Order: sequence, then structure tokens, then C-alpha cells
Amino acid sequence: MSRRVVRQSKFRHIFGQPVKADQMYEDIRVSKITWDSSFCAVNPKFLAIIVESSGGGAFIVLSLSKTGRVDKNHPTVSGHTAPVLDIDWCPHNDNVIASASDDTTVMVWQIPDYTPIRSITEPIVTLEGHSKRVGIITWHPSARNILLSAGSDNVIIIWNVGTGEALFTLDELHSDLIYNVCWNYNGSLITTTCKDKKVRVIDPRKQEIVASNFEEPIALQEMDTSNGVLLPFYDPDSSIVYLCGKGDSSIRYFEITAEPPYVHYLSTFSSKEPQRGMGFMPKRGLDVSKCEIARFFKLHERKCEPIVMTVPRKSELFQDDLYPDTPGPEPALEAEEWFSGQNADPILVSLRDGYVPIKNRELKVTKKNILDNKPPTVPRRSYSSCESGFSRVSLDDLLEEIKCLRATVESQEKRISNLENQLHELSNGTA
Repeated sequence: MSRRVVRQSKFRHIFGQPVKADQMYEDIRVSKITWDSSFCAVNPKFLAIIVESSGGGAFIVLSLSKTGRVDKNHPTVSGHTAPVLDIDWCPHNDNVIASASDDTTVMVWQIPDYTPIRSITEPIVTLEGHSKRVGIITWHPSARNILLSAGSDNVIIIWNVGTGEALFTLDELHSDLIYNVCWNYNGSLITTTCKDKKVRVIDPRKQEIVASNFEEPIALQEMDTSNGVLLPFYDPDSSIVYLCGKGDSSIRYFEITAEPPYVHYLSTFSSKEPQRGMGFMPKRGLDVSKCEIARFFKLHERKCEPIVMTVPRKSELFQDDLYPDTPGPEPALEAEEWFSGQNADPILVSLRDGYVPIKNRELKVTKKNILDNKPPTVPRRSYSSCESGFSRVSLDDLLEEIKCLRATVESQEKRISNLENQLHELSNGTA
């Protein structure tokens, strides 16, 4: 008589549960555009959701603690002239988020810790380089200010956000629409999926394909789902991959191991209503005191519903086996170091005492002045009133005046920011 051997795993009994009604985010006009991104991005401070917007594209940013009904006049982040297609929080600054749009641009925004009185319409920097819509953006996992964008022009651009420059433009590696892009663990390689049904592993700094045409998968899992888009989320700390079908109403999760058959089905979380999108909280934003190993933010038509995944444990002590050290907010490399060829794994932090988000850190952009390479000045020519009706000022004079005005504007912006922060502290009774 044979006995069935049950595979041992601490994740066999992951329990998924939606939060109570008063902990949801209600009355949000989730975007109805037909695009394959998750429409939602979350970090330990904020929840961002792409929303319906007239006269351009916009997304809304909510403090995680501000649950319940969202005021219809809540400020948005709106600077694009066409729908926003993708958003992504910077892993090294919880107050910085990037957005990609149908208007062919990428914008990077600084979000204050307080709720602004009016909509945010001025990005820190606008990145222009694509000729068609930009539908994918993702930050480098360990280098500061490195951002990747992919557009419908079949081009991938890797930017240094700190200078607003394009570091690499990969415009000859894909012959068709790019479906998705992700970095590897240390950001030395990227992997892409494409409409031509090929998976490519690319060295972005060498601008060459290092692996492609994977004909035989090491494991194949049949999915009982519709033809909707699958949104995969991978947690390297637990080696669990979560699959959320857009338009589906379930979250399926699998454990990945180094031995055959490599992929092990764990369970499925099911609900009644389908999801329009899904956000995935970084590990440092979870509640370790409740053995929470994942948290999803499920988008409905008019609300966002957090779903908590926990591993049942009776002990109230910190569970070391569930929470290995995880990537923290400090970058391991500067953009220039990565550009020069260096690699480094993310800097890890312990979650033993929980994670406390750090205060707002301003992202400074130092653009190279195109006027530093201006052509040689030509001798000034003055015109008498009978020739032109006025004396023509020189180009140098105009440039000097622009420089002075720009310095004045920057000074006033800093003063406004400081005053707003003081107002925030006074309103919270911390001053």
C-alpha cells in the first residue's frame, strides 16, 4: 500500500483575507483605458492609482492611513496631455514616483508627506525621447535615479533621472511591441517579453542580447483562467510568485524551488468581483507582528480593496524564517557607478522591529546646461531707430536675464515648500 508524500513547506497554508469595509478606499474613478499595466502602485507611505481624467492624464496619491471615502475634489497628479498608462514608486525614495503616458513622455514627481491643497501639475523632470506612447516604466533595484521606460516605438530607454539624460537607447533589439520589462536582482540585466513571442535577456550597458528563444520551459503550469492579462508579482524573500488575472477575480500563488518540478501550486484566493488592476506592497511595508507576508491592493471600478496574505502562527515572537533581511530604501550604487559598469545587490534591512518610513527626501535634478556648449558669440550689431525701431539686445544679455529669473523661481519654490512643510507640522501639532 503506497502512501502519498506531502511536500513540506511553511507556505502551504497561506491565508488571504480582504480588510474590513472601513479600511478600503472608496469613490475612486479608476481609469477605464484598455492597457495591460496594473494601474496601481503602492509603497510603505502611499497608494497611487491611475484615474479617469478630462483634458489629459492623471493619477491620485493617497496616504495609506487615509482610508474610507475619497473626496471627489481630492488633488490629483496631472501634467500629462494624454492618459497615464503606468506608474512606479522609486524604491530608494518613498516620495518619488514616475509616470508614463500616451503623450510619449515620462514624468517624475515629488509627493509631499502632507495632502496638498491643489493638484500637483509640475513634475521634477520630464523625460522625452520616445516617438510613441510609453506604456512601461520600472526603477533600477539598487542604483540611485536609474529609470527604464519602454514604448510602443519598440524602444527601451534607460535614464539618469538626476540629470534628465538618456544613458542608453535600445532601439534595434525588438522588432515588435514590447509587452513587459523587468530587472534582475542586482540590475545588471533586463528581461523582456515581446509580441513576437520571444523572451530576451539583455545586457543594457552593452546593448546586446545575451539569451533569447527559450524553446523548452523548465516547468509548465496550465492556468484555469480567461484570456485576460496576467499580472505576475514575485517575492524573492519567500520564492513565491503570485498571479493575478486582469478581469479575473482570483489570486493564484506558487512556490518556486531549485529542484524539479520547480513550480509548486500552493492555493488560490478567490473573491466575487473581478479586478481592474492590482498593487503589490514591498516587503518593508508589511505588518510583521501579524505574520503578513504579502499585501495586495485590488482595484474595483470605484474602490481599492487591500487583501492581506498571512502565514498562521501561534507565537507572537518575530518569525525569522518568514522575514529574511529584505531590500531597504538606501541605494547601493550611484547612477554614475552603474553607468561605468559596476554592479551591487540591494542593501538589505532587518524587519525584526518593523519598518518606519523615512521622512521626505527631496530629489534634486541637475540638468546639463545646453548653453555650456553654445556657439561662439558673434560681434554685437546695433541698429539705429531708422533701421529697426529699437536697439537689439545681444543673445548674451537675454541668456543672463533668463539665468537670473530661473534662480529667482527656484528660490521661491524652495520657500513655498518650506512654508508648506511648516504648515503641515503645525496642523499635526508637531511644531
